[in-house]
Amino acid sequence: MTTDTLAATALPVLCCTPVLTERLTSEETASLAAAFAALSDPTRLLLLNLVANADGGQACACDLVEPTGRSQPTVSHHLKVLVEAGLLTREQRGKWAWFAPNTERLDALRQALTPG
Repeated sequence: MTTDTLAATALPVLCCTPVLTERLTSEETASLAAAFAALSDPTRLLLLNLVANADGGQACACDLVEPTGRSQPTVSHHLKVLVEAGLLTREQRGKWAWFAPNTERLDALRQALTPG
């Protein structure tokens, strides 16, 4: 046996820490699943990242088309999904929609993944 093999077998086996310390209700699981499903699309994840990192913490839909490389209707669809999942908020300002991250919702997702 090599030294590396011996060291690897001598390490203690750690038990997994539960992700959530309290049992979720069926409503909570459905809500969390919908939010995580919305984030499972690369374009939506990019859009959330772009909005969260925009100057002032909000971005105009008009500024999100070029960085994604998607058409305006496609970007609008993905933004709608993010709003419906509660991950972004939307404010209409004249002709344009402005989006901001819903920090409370994002904190809830983060908390769901943080070991208790």
